[in-house]
Amino acid sequence: MPAFPAAADASTRNTRLRANLRHATHTIRAKRATAVAELDDWSSLRAAGAAIKDRTLRHLDHYLEQLESAVTAAGGHVHWAADADEANRIVTELVQATGEREVVKVKSMATQEIGLNGALATAGITAYETDLAELIVQLGDDLPSHILVPAIHRNRGEIRDIFAEKMAQWGRPAPERLTDAPADLAEAARLHLREKFLNAKVGISGANFMIAETGTLVVVESEGNGRMCLTLPETLISVVGIEKVVPTFQDLEVFLQLLPRSSTAERMNPYTSTWTGTTDADGPRTFHLVLLDNGRTDTLADTVGRQALRCIRCSACLNVCPVYERAGGHAYGSAYPGPIGAILTPQLRGVQSELDASLPYASSLCGACYEVCPVAIDIPEILVHLRERVVEGGPVSVRGTRTVIKPAKGHAAERAAMRAARWALDHPRVLRTGQRLASRTRRFHPRRLPGPGRAWSDTRELPKVPEESFRDWWRRTRGESGTEGRKTT
Repeated sequence: MPAFPAAADASTRNTRLRANLRHATHTIRAKRATAVAELDDWSSLRAAGAAIKDRTLRHLDHYLEQLESAVTAAGGHVHWAADADEANRIVTELVQATGEREVVKVKSMATQEIGLNGALATAGITAYETDLAELIVQLGDDLPSHILVPAIHRNRGEIRDIFAEKMAQWGRPAPERLTDAPADLAEAARLHLREKFLNAKVGISGANFMIAETGTLVVVESEGNGRMCLTLPETLISVVGIEKVVPTFQDLEVFLQLLPRSSTAERMNPYTSTWTGTTDADGPRTFHLVLLDNGRTDTLADTVGRQALRCIRCSACLNVCPVYERAGGHAYGSAYPGPIGAILTPQLRGVQSELDASLPYASSLCGACYEVCPVAIDIPEILVHLRERVVEGGPVSVRGTRTVIKPAKGHAAERAAMRAARWALDHPRVLRTGQRLASRTRRFHPRRLPGPGRAWSDTRELPKVPEESFRDWWRRTRGESGTEGRKTT
């Protein structure tokens, strides 16, 4: 993937993409605002959610060990994966042990993060996405572009064409003379997926929450595909980030109020599935929980950036972000697009690549993302923090080891300019001289910057330098002592 500016430059030229995104995000956020306004105690719920997450993260080791004990006691098996390669290996081996070559999946951001589908395909195992939007993405040989609505960049006509052309290659073909009516598209997907559900012996899921005290996992969804994936297969494998744990069922109550309203604008999700280990009479006979780190403990070590681990994947920040609305999710080059992706991906993957170093700059810092976040993640604060890391380098945690990273390439001029500005601001006489020089040469100032600065001034004009600085104006009109009305000649 190219750096965000290059990818965004291409995507913003796609008028259909921008129209699809604008319509969808504006619709979702308007509905969300109405749903949130119904609760007088929304701000208190928001604060409670943030507090629960922070308390859990401070004692994450304790709650994860408690979770492991509870899952094991309930008949499940727990596996620890330090990174994506280890997680993919564990899941692949678990599927191979069943002798199956096909699995059904309920949408999981963690499996997208680690590229599980590709790893399974390499081993000769086909993973079938069962979420409607994920199915559209898979059939279209595409990538998700939104956390909640992965196919938000597609309109109904495009979806109809994808179903008509590709469904037969993956199983039951689309009905003849398929229209783009939502009911017809949903029915085509339902018929196509029903065969997968009834034949699959292995299911793979993520989880929205894990309850440490009981070992219970929770998935919330709106289509019923999750319920099918979680109950029909003989073997269930859940891949979940370690930050998804909450201490108690009482804590879960808070998030089951925050998440539906902030994501789908519903008072409650149509399907809230919970499962604890295995039973003889119902559900899968074998349950495996793969706990994924993949950079999360390194993020936890950052006292500013660890806020990102509160995220409950509601996608509210995407729907209000002016940058996401225009650039789309693909430009972020990650399973996590939008504002949350701009702060989470560089922490999980580091800022060494050109793409990851550019993500903290994929924001106008307007603060809209913070205002709608149901767990009060201060995304603008983390963006500025990560920009400092990109430009200055410094100490970070990598795989649990404290190390010092070098500044990213391409920021030498920025560092020099900021150091010069700091020195000038520390020396009032130098600052005053520079201001006067700028005022006296104002007639010769260009309206556009040359060289690298051209990227900034291509879409905006340089502000005009005033005839005199504020300091000089104050001295001329108020005098050295600042007495009201006193003037000097």
